[in-house]
Amino acid sequence: FGREKEEHVKEKWLGFFRFLDSLHPVRMVALGYLAYILVGWILLALPVSFGDKPVSALDALFTSASALSTTGLATVSTGQGFSLFGQLVILVLIQIGGIGYMTFGSFVVLSGRGQLSERREQIGKVVFSMPEEFRIAKFIRSVIFFTVVVETAGVAALFVAFREAGLEHPLWWAVFHSISAFCTAGFGLSDVSFEALRGNVAVNAILGILSYLGAIGFIVFVDAWRRLIGKTDRLTLTSRIILVTTVWVSLAGIALFYVAEPAIQALPPYERLTASAFQVMAAITTVGFNTIPIGQLSQASLFLLIMLMVLGASPSGTGGGLKTTTFSALFGVIRSALLGRDKVTFWRKEIPEERVRLAIASLGFYVGALIAGSYLLALSESQPFEGLLFEAASALGTVGLSTGITAQLTPIGKLILVLLMFIGRVGPLTFGVALFLPSGRPLRGKEDLAI
Repeated sequence: FGREKEEHVKEKWLGFFRFLDSLHPVRMVALGYLAYILVGWILLALPVSFGDKPVSALDALFTSASALSTTGLATVSTGQGFSLFGQLVILVLIQIGGIGYMTFGSFVVLSGRGQLSERREQIGKVVFSMPEEFRIAKFIRSVIFFTVVVETAGVAALFVAFREAGLEHPLWWAVFHSISAFCTAGFGLSDVSFEALRGNVAVNAILGILSYLGAIGFIVFVDAWRRLIGKTDRLTLTSRIILVTTVWVSLAGIALFYVAEPAIQALPPYERLTASAFQVMAAITTVGFNTIPIGQLSQASLFLLIMLMVLGASPSGTGGGLKTTTFSALFGVIRSALLGRDKVTFWRKEIPEERVRLAIASLGFYVGALIAGSYLLALSESQPFEGLLFEAASALGTVGLSTGITAQLTPIGKLILVLLMFIGRVGPLTFGVALFLPSGRPLRGKEDLAI
């Protein structure tokens, strides 16, 4: 009887693994992130994770989802509400969410076998939207190497800056905030983020560089390295679009914020410029740090930050949002329509029809999720609508900026934000495909993977 029971259990497990293997890669990505959120939830709900007082099960779930989605919205103080163990759990979730859980697993496999299975390559193509000439195995090794180098350099630079600023525990602060910045997570050990260091140019600059390096995306740096060692003659169109869009949108945002935001008008010019640059950087990279109280900003500035959060970072980076490449494709569609052209072009290069369809679908899913989330928050909460809209945009864009109402939300409101953060991390279009794709449908090609 014991042997029959053992065989039955073994068959059940084999059936479960066969089921997982039969899933579409898009669904595997979504289920993988969900599994990590649940594991993080269990760990953060343990008493060993608690800080000055117990953390409720809902707040532990919220924190786990926020960390894995690299959002940074918090209902409990990270520095006071969680112990060192709890903070370590949050940091691991941030790291996994920042570069993708598939990257960790694939790197371990590559270290052992030296190559990936076809299944892992399929899922990897869902996680990383990358040019055809990039090989995913080499790309993953490059991602890990680049992440270690940048985060280590960030720790060294922040340690010196924090020590000179007179902060307690500068090494732990440097480790935590270097990873949080590069992964564009926005989690901080201070309840007021970096408001106390608004005038510290060194800290602002280091965090800004780390955040931009994470948000620009691994594609650009692998591409730049290939160009540097002579494997290619020039950067790919994707890389050039990412860099140019990021620079111009950042500069435009800084100028608008500098001129129009009343809360910084009384600051010295250099501090006013630093605050403007940092806050625009925090929105477009979706890192979510702040040096000025977001709740004190004018409605015009809040709307500017919402637009930047919706635009977001770049594909294969650690940030969220609609993505700069999607924005450029949509810009190309509008320009071609205004000029009466049949084909969509950008810098005299034709954008494939497949990419145009994906860009339009991404915009539709993103706006639909934002509208639905904002409406549900308006039904469940009594807060001003502009604050709820900002909160929904921050959650969906995995940004983490808040006007200060996150902890005041009802349990239903917190669960709505958890769902928005999950959708934002997986990607609205990926989430929609995972939800509505007919069961058993085979892969058709790039239109199923490049999302």
